[in-house]
Amino acid sequence: MAEPSPSPNGALSAGQVPVGLVVGTVAASPLEFSVGVAADQFLQLDDVVVTRRKLPDGTEVRIAGVVTGVEAGHEGARFASDVFLIRDGALPAEVSEVAEVTVTRVEPEVYVPPRPGTEVARATGDERDSALYFDTMAGAKLPVGLGRDGQPVFLNFEFVDGTRGGHVSISGVSGIATKTSFATFLLHSMFTSGVLQGEAHNTKALVFSVKGEDLLFLDYANSRLTDEQRARYGLLGLPASSFHNVQVFAPPRPGDPSGTPDVRARDRAVSPFYWTLAEFCAQELMPFVFADGEDERSQYTMLIGQVAVRLKRDHGKVGADGAVQIADVDPGRGGPLRSFEQLVGLIEDELLDEETRRDWVAGSTSTGSVNAFLRRLRSAVRPLSTIIRADLKDRGNRSLTTGEAQVTVVDLHNLPDRAQRFVVGVSLRQEFRRKEEQGTARPLMFIVLDELNKYAPREGDSPIKQILLDVAERGRSLGVILIGAQQTASEVERRIVANCSIRVAGRLDPAEASRPEYGYLPPAQRQRATIAKPGTMFVSQPDIPVPLAIEFPFPAWATRPAEKGAWTGVDTGPAAPADPFAGIPDDDPPPF
Repeated sequence: MAEPSPSPNGALSAGQVPVGLVVGTVAASPLEFSVGVAADQFLQLDDVVVTRRKLPDGTEVRIAGVVTGVEAGHEGARFASDVFLIRDGALPAEVSEVAEVTVTRVEPEVYVPPRPGTEVARATGDERDSALYFDTMAGAKLPVGLGRDGQPVFLNFEFVDGTRGGHVSISGVSGIATKTSFATFLLHSMFTSGVLQGEAHNTKALVFSVKGEDLLFLDYANSRLTDEQRARYGLLGLPASSFHNVQVFAPPRPGDPSGTPDVRARDRAVSPFYWTLAEFCAQELMPFVFADGEDERSQYTMLIGQVAVRLKRDHGKVGADGAVQIADVDPGRGGPLRSFEQLVGLIEDELLDEETRRDWVAGSTSTGSVNAFLRRLRSAVRPLSTIIRADLKDRGNRSLTTGEAQVTVVDLHNLPDRAQRFVVGVSLRQEFRRKEEQGTARPLMFIVLDELNKYAPREGDSPIKQILLDVAERGRSLGVILIGAQQTASEVERRIVANCSIRVAGRLDPAEASRPEYGYLPPAQRQRATIAKPGTMFVSQPDIPVPLAIEFPFPAWATRPAEKGAWTGVDTGPAAPADPFAGIPDDDPPPF
């Protein structure tokens, strides 16, 4: 294609180099147009371009957009085999490249199409910021990665913090889409970029670790971070550092009478967590034992609440370790109870006895419903006995709380699925109630939860799903922001996804990419998402009509034991025991 010549329809800014002209063979509209790329230039997907049109009254309209498609072909060829004749010079033809541009912004808002032959250039500096609405974000610019042009890309934080919207949905194939890495990068950016201003120190994050121990080293520097990656953090205006205030909670190690946290590679700022039988009864936690989505469709669900109310009303705390005694039952059954299995045994005995059953459940309850309830309750003994107990000496800080650190990580990967659901449900309810009682949205509370399709499936109902729906629908007004990740957004409750202002997609399964839940991605981006490499994400936000492809830096914090560098955290736990050999003279040489 020939070099572009100066256009009478609109002039570029001084110093801008045209990359092509608006073509006339494809109709241009106020919302999209095509660019013929000059022979010595190129345009790639995601490039930001700008052109101008001068109106009869002298007004100059600036039309900016993002390249969403590029095609190359031979003009003058009719058959596929003509390419060989053209190569040999036997058939005259011209190579043409045409880029499709989706308009993102028109200033002033006079929606007219660009004229054919008008010069088009890459948008840089202020024009790029204007094309992508970064100039309207002011102090709410949250860095999320680098664009294809190597320049920073921002989210409007007002669509994250609840001001104009809230919640983030991240989708992608497990192990390839780097969903949790992006979620933690978002937290790092929010805490260090300045968008939280003076509230950063008091803002909290609750992170559930469901896959291995990868999220247990957020406060360790990444020993594999290269200078090139550090430079990428510098371009984003972020420190290439790990988190500084992290508290990890892990379930007690099975069979350990001292309640040591069940972690392998972390030995700092880690505490065990479990609920005592007294807390289980007082807080009416029974519904979360039946947290599977299928339970709410069963006939015995009305028994759950009735049994929970009876336990709350008639339990009494015994001693300081959380054991309980249940009033108004056979003295041989009532306690003291020190294990979840003993509590389940009591309920089983009471409900199977026709004389005592009426004291626990109201009305004419069928034997079939009672048996179904007890069968499900009995199946929960083994998975939940580690985290519901009263046989450990009180260690002090063993309750899940976000008050000890800026980032609280709850390790679930060693727990069975049933126990994971229990912990997630109870923890979310606790934090949501705390924010309700606090009465103010600030400081914010971010909740990072992977496998959202497991906890809030599209079909069925459960206590966890109801809490997540509450967070999605009312959370932004309370300052509770959900950062949910899932392999398949199509399997997550629609109302939760619909309430997420920010939607992010990494590598997608081809079948999943065709689902309507990804309608925010243009066809070219849907296809690209099926081959996206780790670290590449497509970010959609209400401010910008087109999702932006970004690459976020390699984590500056360790994501596995092999990456552990210097520890940068704070340990507010019990002091290490004193060295029993301190003070012994070391004059004599060792006998070996």
